[in-house]
Amino acid sequence: MPFDADIKAEIVAQYKRGENDTGSPEVQVALLSHRIRYLTTHLQAHKHDFATRRGLKKLIGQRQRLLRYLKDNDFNRYRDLIQSLGLRR
Repeated sequence: MPFDADIKAEIVAQYKRGENDTGSPEVQVALLSHRIRYLTTHLQAHKHDFATRRGLKKLIGQRQRLLRYLKDNDFNRYRDLIQSLGLRR
């Protein structure tokens, strides 16, 4: 399963900023990163799945926009997030 409710709840619990936080940039980037990792492994096995490749590129672009927003508004939160997710920037 690519995205179980338990996995999503665990990611949200790890990156949330407040009690009922599910939409902060940190949570969104962490969820997108999980989906991107899953789709990357899928594409390694299914090289000619071009619809998934297109979806992966859209997710990567969305994650880049969220990271740019976070970098422009709060650099410390941005730095902590990319360090905890292991992203190169």
